[in-house]
Amino acid sequence: MERRAFRVPGFLMLVVLLAGAGALVWWGLDTQGLTSEQAEARVAIGISAAAVLFAIMASGFVILNPNEARVVQFFGRYIGSIKRAGFHWTVPFTTKKRISLRVRNFETARLKVSDADGNPVEIAAVVVYRVVDSAKAMFAVDDHIQYVAVQAETAVRHLATSYPYEAHDSGRASLRDSAVVSQELTDELGERVELAGVEVLESRVTHLAYAFEIAQAMLARQQASAIVAARFKIVEGAVGMVSNALEMLREQSVVDLDEERKAQMVSNLLVVLCGDRNAQPVVNTGTLYG
Repeated sequence: MERRAFRVPGFLMLVVLLAGAGALVWWGLDTQGLTSEQAEARVAIGISAAAVLFAIMASGFVILNPNEARVVQFFGRYIGSIKRAGFHWTVPFTTKKRISLRVRNFETARLKVSDADGNPVEIAAVVVYRVVDSAKAMFAVDDHIQYVAVQAETAVRHLATSYPYEAHDSGRASLRDSAVVSQELTDELGERVELAGVEVLESRVTHLAYAFEIAQAMLARQQASAIVAARFKIVEGAVGMVSNALEMLREQSVVDLDEERKAQMVSNLLVVLCGDRNAQPVVNTGTLYG
């Protein structure tokens, strides 16, 4: 689990380092009352000590940019992470590996899978995520970016096989229901990548289509469904119009029709109202007698 590494302000330690190195050099150069051999030895010791101190202290300095973390290891042992931007000093002789905490996004490749009804479809999604646990991202998986990409592809495949492309029954969700599908994809992917210390912020389906080999057949099916729905509305409206016409003729006593005449009138009106072409009326002008 991620924990905070030991750190102190970098500029404070820089002042301490310069002061300590300067004091050692000053001590080495203070050769009053010493022989030449002792003076040379003291100068060498002072300069060497200042160089060693500088090398040890300088190895602990680290600079962090905003939305960045450094995972600190001391000879392979994890001692903590630094996530605050700025100039810091930590334990010397440590390795400080960089982990980006910025929000990332990527789009999966277009995958060809079968939906819940067995129809081949093409689907792709975009995923927005960020690292929230630098220790898990560094040590739990080999490459957290590649891990998220592979898990996203797996989650999209599983999602596509769980829903049909379009729901033909009322109350059944489909891949075209963006809100439901996106939320389920986000939740499932979030559970998959939690091991790598990653939080999924958002995921959405960006491409959804039938596969090429059945695209024409499915298009014809959609057109047929649209035509049937339109015809149903037309017939429903025509029946209402015929009923209203008969009711008005009866109330206003325009004409008195028997059942046979009513049936013929209903048939004629339905043909006119429901036909997909303009009706050609035949006008009866009477009987010609010789």
